[in-house]
Amino acid sequence: MIWNPAKESMSREDLRELQGRRLHKIVTYVYHNVPFYRNKMQAMDVSPDDIRTIDDIVKLPFTTKQDLRDNYPFGLQAAPQSEIIRIHASTGTTGHPTIVGYTRKDIGVWSECMSRCLSSFGVRKDDVFSVAYGYGLFTGGLGVHYGVENLGAAVVPTSTGNTQKHVRLLKDLGITGIACTPSFALHLAETMEQEGITPDELKLRIGAFGAEPWTENMRSEIESRLGIKAYNIYGLSEIMGPCVSYECEAQHGSHINEDHFYPEIIDPTTLEPLGPGKTGELVFTTLTKEGMPLLRYRTRDLTSIMEGECSCGRNFVRMAPICGRSDDMLIIRGINVFPSQVESVILSIPECAPHFRLIVDRVDNLDRLTVQVEVRPEYFDQGFDTLAPITELERKVASKLKSVLSISAKVNVKAPNTIERVEGKTKFVIDNRILK
Repeated sequence: MIWNPAKESMSREDLRELQGRRLHKIVTYVYHNVPFYRNKMQAMDVSPDDIRTIDDIVKLPFTTKQDLRDNYPFGLQAAPQSEIIRIHASTGTTGHPTIVGYTRKDIGVWSECMSRCLSSFGVRKDDVFSVAYGYGLFTGGLGVHYGVENLGAAVVPTSTGNTQKHVRLLKDLGITGIACTPSFALHLAETMEQEGITPDELKLRIGAFGAEPWTENMRSEIESRLGIKAYNIYGLSEIMGPCVSYECEAQHGSHINEDHFYPEIIDPTTLEPLGPGKTGELVFTTLTKEGMPLLRYRTRDLTSIMEGECSCGRNFVRMAPICGRSDDMLIIRGINVFPSQVESVILSIPECAPHFRLIVDRVDNLDRLTVQVEVRPEYFDQGFDTLAPITELERKVASKLKSVLSISAKVNVKAPNTIERVEGKTKFVIDNRILK
């Protein structure tokens, strides 16, 4: 089912004309309301009058994650504070979150785009839908929640945690759809098996999964163990949240809601645009966002744009599955984690040497982060070779890491000079997750 045929199936010619009008309007808006963009454009000798069609987007400056950090907390906000009705945040590499404010119109657009996603998965008004993304500053929970309500289905805000209770609700409430990370879906399946509950005892038929990397093999396992059809959903808090792109029943790429989020693919080194089918870095411009619009935001996600007609009847372009990153960010249980975040914590603790390693594993279908860090020789010589002080230091580091990363990590404190040194670029991360 297509939620909004007038937009999702509009002709490419009409869509490009709409994108051009919206681009001119949003550029004018940020030029007059965001000093950061006005200064950038003036330095490039570009004015809003130079932006008339969507093809003119290449004249505009890029925006990076560092720009968001440098303008923390509200430097990129375009709407007056009196019009901001919600604030979300994502983690940043220095411990400062990325702050994103939404106006009432933004929330409406988000709900509309999320309803498009859910409709493409086959969600109907008579469905009961469990939202098992985290609620709070993370955009996943409330983003999907409002989309389900806007569509008219019943939402169950299960959030994360207490998996056994979740399994019981799946059965007792006749839940037909679920949104969560793919790793949590497999964890849910394992819990069902331990409880002796089989998929045919449930009414569950639809799964919307995202916020972390997953594969076709993982999709097949989720579908077979839960007895559902599993769909991919993509988003990022800086642009809006979940709803930026979505699979349809054809499951051949994810349609981008490009009447609101204009995509580009660039070479991450030269920053030059790449044509359809070429893999590069995904860049988005928000065409309608009021709270914190972004021009040519570099997501660091590597993918390609798929053109051509889709059998579902939607005319939005599709993006291929994310195949990597152009930076060193990890996604662990839906949370963005950078080695530099870990480094900032370690350097703040006197007993820790600046030598560390992150090890990511997938245990019982859930991602686990282990941080190895060396103790400084002077502290090791003072008795850190015994169990008690090592354990206490591990607790101290783990506590600080959780406050910065927003996820728990197991910490292993190592003796001096035991973490391998390498010539050239240091390998901070060992990712043992099997993604095939």
